[in-house]
Amino acid sequence: MEINAQVGRRLEEVAELLEEQGANVFRVQAYRRGAETVRRLARPVSEILEQEGVEGLQRLPGVGDHLAIAIRDIVRTGRLPMLDRLRGQSDPVELLQSVPGIGPVQSARLHEEFGIDSLEDLEAAAHDGRLADVAGLGRKRVAGIIDSLATRLGRVRPPGSHPTDEAPIEELLDVDREYRERAGAGELHKIAPRRFNPGREAWLPILHTPRGERHYTALFSNTARAHKLGKTLDWVILYYDGGAGERQCTVITSQFGALKGRRIVRGREQDCAEYYGVTQPRLACGA
Repeated sequence: MEINAQVGRRLEEVAELLEEQGANVFRVQAYRRGAETVRRLARPVSEILEQEGVEGLQRLPGVGDHLAIAIRDIVRTGRLPMLDRLRGQSDPVELLQSVPGIGPVQSARLHEEFGIDSLEDLEAAAHDGRLADVAGLGRKRVAGIIDSLATRLGRVRPPGSHPTDEAPIEELLDVDREYRERAGAGELHKIAPRRFNPGREAWLPILHTPRGERHYTALFSNTARAHKLGKTLDWVILYYDGGAGERQCTVITSQFGALKGRRIVRGREQDCAEYYGVTQPRLACGA
């Protein structure tokens, strides 16, 4: 079955790249086991997803929560953002453009002017009203984008509710510390990002590191905004396992207020102020 072969190839490539980039051996083995399970299925994995949902995928031998979500994404969209990232081919503009209702002009503007880099960021912007400010995105189109994202991201909680799978601030800042220290010491595997890298130089360090049951991938930001502001070696993007799929956050050096000069998680400034024990009279992202 072609779909099973396709999914198996993608999962196997993830395993190979994780191994090459120094990831935890058990995580590598999990993707290999998942690839083998899918290849040996007696029916199309797409049929299981359609009839039984993600829960049906989770019941397959060797396929847990995170692999099931990865399989779902490959089946539904034909791509896996994690794999693009490991290859150095991650492109936020292309990712946003893959959402029905968002064209090339809107996707570029959302990324460059609004700093939206992920589907999760896009979902938040749709709910808090920022998408209404983008030319060509009326109320009806925004509603369609919200519905599309809810399906694609497998949302089970009400929009606007506080996510329960956010990592604690101290953990995120510790991963950020490990990444910057090891990148500075030249200890990390480097990948050649496709964007803003015409010479295909392998300059971008990548870290895979566990914290308890969470697996993290960390990279310096290679977005248009980071390049424009000269922050490519300051902003660190963290990807980690979450209850509904992969979560993402950005750690930066704050430029404002009581947190100035400190490493903070963008969007969680108040949590960072509490962590550092400082008074933060107003929110400031430093970006």
